[in-house]
Amino acid sequence: SVGFKAGVKDYKLTYYTPEYETKDTDILAAFRVTPQPGVPPEEAGAAVAAESSTGTWTTVWTDGLTSLDRYKGRCYGIEPVPGEENQFIAYVAYPLDLFEEGSVTNMFTSIVGNVFGFKALRALRLEDLRIPTAYVKT
Repeated sequence: SVGFKAGVKDYKLTYYTPEYETKDTDILAAFRVTPQPGVPPEEAGAAVAAESSTGTWTTVWTDGLTSLDRYKGRCYGIEPVPGEENQFIAYVAYPLDLFEEGSVTNMFTSIVGNVFGFKALRALRLEDLRIPTAYVKT
Protein backbone atom coordinates (compact mmCIF):
# COMPACT_ATOMS: atom_id res chain seq x y z
CA SER A 1 0.00 0.00 0.00
CA VAL A 2 1.27 3.44 -0.93
CA GLY A 3 -1.03 5.19 1.53
CA PHE A 4 -3.37 6.50 -1.17
CA LYS A 5 -6.84 7.37 0.09
CA ALA A 6 -9.17 7.74 -2.88
CA GLY A 7 -11.18 10.93 -2.81
CA VAL A 8 -10.08 12.19 0.60
CA LYS A 9 -7.91 15.31 0.68
CA ASP A 10 -6.14 16.70 3.75
CA TYR A 11 -7.72 20.13 4.24
CA LYS A 12 -6.89 20.82 7.89
CA LEU A 13 -3.66 22.75 7.26
CA THR A 14 -5.32 25.27 4.95
CA TYR A 15 -8.96 25.50 6.03
CA TYR A 16 -8.96 24.87 9.81
CA THR A 17 -8.12 28.25 11.35
CA PRO A 18 -9.21 28.36 15.01
CA GLU A 19 -7.34 31.65 15.47
CA TYR A 20 -9.53 33.39 12.86
CA GLU A 21 -11.66 36.25 14.18
CA THR A 22 -14.89 36.59 12.25
CA LYS A 23 -15.77 39.87 10.56
CA ASP A 24 -19.14 41.62 10.43
CA THR A 25 -19.06 41.08 6.67
CA ASP A 26 -18.47 37.30 6.83
CA ILE A 27 -21.25 34.88 6.02
CA LEU A 28 -21.28 32.49 8.99
CA ALA A 29 -22.55 28.92 8.80
CA ALA A 30 -22.96 26.25 11.46
CA PHE A 31 -22.90 22.69 10.12
CA ARG A 32 -23.67 19.51 12.06
CA VAL A 33 -21.05 17.02 10.90
CA THR A 34 -20.60 13.30 11.48
CA PRO A 35 -17.09 12.35 10.32
CA GLN A 36 -16.27 9.00 8.78
CA PRO A 37 -14.41 6.65 11.16
CA GLY A 38 -10.80 7.77 11.47
CA VAL A 39 -11.46 11.35 10.30
CA PRO A 40 -10.72 13.87 13.10
CA PRO A 41 -13.46 16.48 13.73
CA GLU A 42 -11.10 19.34 12.78
CA GLU A 43 -10.41 17.69 9.43
CA ALA A 44 -14.15 17.18 8.87
CA GLY A 45 -14.85 20.85 9.58
CA ALA A 46 -11.97 21.93 7.36
CA ALA A 47 -13.27 19.68 4.58
CA VAL A 48 -16.68 21.38 4.74
CA ALA A 49 -15.02 24.82 4.55
CA ALA A 50 -12.86 23.71 1.63
CA GLU A 51 -15.49 21.87 -0.38
CA SER A 52 -17.96 24.75 -0.05
CA SER A 53 -15.44 27.42 -1.07
CA THR A 54 -12.11 27.10 -2.89
CA GLY A 55 -11.19 23.47 -2.25
CA THR A 56 -12.73 22.33 -5.52
CA TRP A 57 -11.09 25.01 -7.65
CA THR A 58 -8.84 23.73 -10.41
CA THR A 59 -5.21 24.82 -10.31
CA VAL A 60 -4.36 26.88 -13.40
CA TRP A 61 -1.50 29.15 -14.44
CA THR A 62 -3.40 32.24 -13.23
CA ASP A 63 -3.36 31.00 -9.62
CA GLY A 64 -0.46 33.37 -9.03
CA LEU A 65 -2.89 36.23 -9.71
CA THR A 66 -5.51 35.10 -7.17
CA SER A 67 -5.08 34.93 -3.41
CA LEU A 68 -6.63 31.77 -1.98
CA ASP A 69 -6.71 33.42 1.46
CA ARG A 70 -9.00 36.13 0.11
CA TYR A 71 -11.68 33.68 -1.03
CA LYS A 72 -11.44 30.53 1.09
CA GLY A 73 -13.94 29.45 3.70
CA ARG A 74 -12.47 28.94 7.16
CA CYS A 75 -13.53 26.46 9.82
CA TYR A 76 -12.86 28.64 12.85
CA GLY A 77 -14.40 26.40 15.49
CA ILE A 78 -15.68 22.93 16.14
CA GLU A 79 -17.45 21.55 19.19
CA PRO A 80 -19.17 18.28 20.10
CA VAL A 81 -22.96 18.09 20.00
CA PRO A 82 -24.06 17.32 23.58
CA GLY A 83 -25.58 13.87 23.92
CA GLU A 84 -24.68 12.80 20.36
CA GLU A 85 -21.85 10.40 19.68
CA ASN A 86 -19.37 11.47 16.99
CA GLN A 87 -21.39 14.56 15.98
CA PHE A 88 -19.93 18.04 15.95
CA ILE A 89 -20.91 21.59 15.07
CA ALA A 90 -18.41 23.05 12.62
CA TYR A 91 -18.43 26.84 12.39
CA VAL A 92 -17.41 28.16 8.98
CA ALA A 93 -16.83 31.77 7.89
CA TYR A 94 -17.01 32.78 4.23
CA PRO A 95 -15.73 36.10 2.88
CA LEU A 96 -18.22 38.14 0.85
CA ASP A 97 -15.77 38.25 -2.07
CA LEU A 98 -16.37 34.52 -2.63
CA PHE A 99 -19.94 35.15 -3.80
CA GLU A 100 -21.57 37.01 -6.65
CA GLU A 101 -23.21 40.23 -5.42
CA GLY A 102 -26.97 40.00 -5.03
CA SER A 103 -27.17 36.31 -5.95
CA VAL A 104 -28.62 34.30 -3.10
CA THR A 105 -28.73 31.35 -5.50
CA ASN A 106 -24.96 31.56 -6.04
CA MET A 107 -24.34 31.79 -2.30
CA PHE A 108 -26.53 28.78 -1.43
CA THR A 109 -25.14 26.74 -4.32
CA SER A 110 -21.64 27.25 -2.93
CA ILE A 111 -22.47 26.70 0.73
CA VAL A 112 -24.87 23.76 0.51
CA GLY A 113 -24.85 22.64 -3.11
CA ASN A 114 -21.50 20.91 -3.31
CA VAL A 115 -20.75 19.58 0.16
CA PHE A 116 -23.30 16.90 0.90
CA GLY A 117 -21.73 13.99 -0.95
CA PHE A 118 -18.02 13.87 -0.22
CA LYS A 119 -16.18 11.07 1.49
CA ALA A 120 -14.82 12.62 4.71
CA LEU A 121 -18.31 12.74 6.27
CA ARG A 122 -21.02 10.21 7.05
CA ALA A 123 -23.60 12.97 7.57
CA LEU A 124 -23.85 16.74 7.18
CA ARG A 125 -26.60 19.27 7.89
CA LEU A 126 -26.65 23.05 7.75
CA GLU A 127 -27.99 24.11 11.16
CA ASP A 128 -27.72 27.91 10.98
CA LEU A 129 -26.63 30.67 8.63
CA ARG A 130 -25.93 34.34 9.28
CA ILE A 131 -26.02 36.55 6.21
CA PRO A 132 -24.53 39.99 6.91
CA THR A 133 -26.33 43.21 6.05
CA ALA A 134 -23.52 44.04 3.61
CA TYR A 135 -24.60 41.07 1.44
CA VAL A 136 -28.34 41.50 1.91
CA LYS A 137 -28.09 45.05 0.56
CA THR A 138 -26.50 43.91 -2.71
